[in-house]
Formats: sequence, structure tokens, C-alpha cells
Amino acid sequence: MRLTYPTSIRIVRVPCTGKVDVGHLLRAIEKGADGVYVVGCKEGECHYKKGNFRARKRVEQAKKILASIGSDEGRVEMYNLSSSDAPLFVKYAGEMDAKIRNLGPNPLKKKNRRAA
Repeated sequence: MRLTYPTSIRIVRVPCTGKVDVGHLLRAIEKGADGVYVVGCKEGECHYKKGNFRARKRVEQAKKILASIGSDEGRVEMYNLSSSDAPLFVKYAGEMDAKIRNLGPNPLKKKNRRAA
């Protein structure tokens, strides 16, 4: 069975989602990504004990920062799933792609082009 997800999605692999920092999430948005989502282990099943909990906190912090500057906090999300759950990954990818398309292009992308 071959599963496909939207081609607009770029995967960045990290050893643990606990290594994803708020700065990484916001930098992606600042550089022009229309949205960012983090896919971590199921809660309580992290190989590094609490990495996915740290990632969840950081995603929430990024959401607050986006909201405070007037951007839509829905551009950043976190999902938890098992590494063996490819159909769920594809489902989340489709959901996030649809959500971002509904939000429209990243408004910060336009501002960054003007500044350059």
C-alpha cells in the first residue's frame, strides 16, 4: 500500500520533537512557510521520556506569539501518533494542508519581501 500526502509539505526530521524550539517554528513562518506542524510520539510513549511534552509546550508558546503579533495561531499545530501509523500521518498532513489553504498565504511572507 502506497500512501501519499500533499506535495506542499516538507519534512524535517529530528531525533525527538523535544529538540524543536520555538525559534525553529517561528523562523519557518518568518522565512515564508504558510504553516508548520510538529508530529511527535504519542503522549506518554516518547523514547526520550518527555520530549513530546516539551514540544507541545513550545508549539503552544509559538501560537501565543503568533496571536500577539496579529497572525493566525492556527498556522502552527502539533499532532501525536505512533511511528507505525502512516495512514494517520497522511490524514493529519491532509488536514493541515486544508487548514493552511483556508487561512491563505502567510501575511509575513509579503512583509519580508518588502523588507528585502
